[in-house]
Amino acid sequence: MSDVLTIRVPATTANLGPGFDCLGMALSLWNTMRVGWADKPTLSLHGLGAEHLRRDPGNLMYRSAERVLIETGNAGRSLSIEAWQEIPLSRGLGSSSAAIVGGIYAANALLGYPLSPHRLLELATEIEGHPDNVAPALMGGMSIVVADGTTVHAAPVPVPKDLQCVVYIPDTPMATHEARNILGSEVPRADAVFNAGRTALLVASLTLDRPEYLRLATQDRLHQPQRQQVYRQMKVIFDHALAAGARGVFLSGAGSSVVAFTKQGENRAFTIGYEMADAGDKSGLTGTFQVLRPARGGAEVIPHPKGLE
Repeated sequence: MSDVLTIRVPATTANLGPGFDCLGMALSLWNTMRVGWADKPTLSLHGLGAEHLRRDPGNLMYRSAERVLIETGNAGRSLSIEAWQEIPLSRGLGSSSAAIVGGIYAANALLGYPLSPHRLLELATEIEGHPDNVAPALMGGMSIVVADGTTVHAAPVPVPKDLQCVVYIPDTPMATHEARNILGSEVPRADAVFNAGRTALLVASLTLDRPEYLRLATQDRLHQPQRQQVYRQMKVIFDHALAAGARGVFLSGAGSSVVAFTKQGENRAFTIGYEMADAGDKSGLTGTFQVLRPARGGAEVIPHPKGLE
């Protein structure tokens, strides 16, 4: 393998409404990193939120890469990492998962891929704590993820090629731990049944390309109503997206981003995005939107892009 590699890792959205902690999808928004061997640990960071990230071996990317070095008997080696951030921090778009997957994938690639993709998934899950973001970041596409003790299973879900994801990204971050702490430890049986049925319907509607089910299939009772207590603008953003023709809408991970599904041929993506942004703005929440697609590929080695110098 080359002594210097360029890696890209996609953003991800988790839960997709009812699939709490078990569904995730890669999105066509990428962090890029150039990594190589060095005499001492070196980090250079650019782009969104780079000023908030550590530039020492305590950086999440570097710590994740070190896990691979240790496991493969290369603990004494050092890396040089230069990264360009396009995934916003603390917006529910998998920025931490991208850092973890980028680190472990880069180190594994530099070493000639001694660890299997499944072992990388296990390592990433150990670092992140749950697999719903790291699996699609590593594998691409959409995944159903299940942890069975220490074993992580990730099954791919085919999605329509013309599916679009309109992502409203507020300027205000959402702390994942705060959004998680508000959730109860028990749920009513009726709510569990509600979510189980809709999770199954969501997988079926995407696999079979039945968009007419997506509005129903993205509904949730396990986490979004509770998170609305700290994210009061969420419902009005949802309502405006659906009124503008979105097929379905949901909170991305723990937030604060919101994702709406539409189909390319329906030509509604920008209308939906503008309506979500306008709803947020009128509720005191400024933000922007992007029209993305499910990313077919996950972490990968690429030619170094021109302009990233």
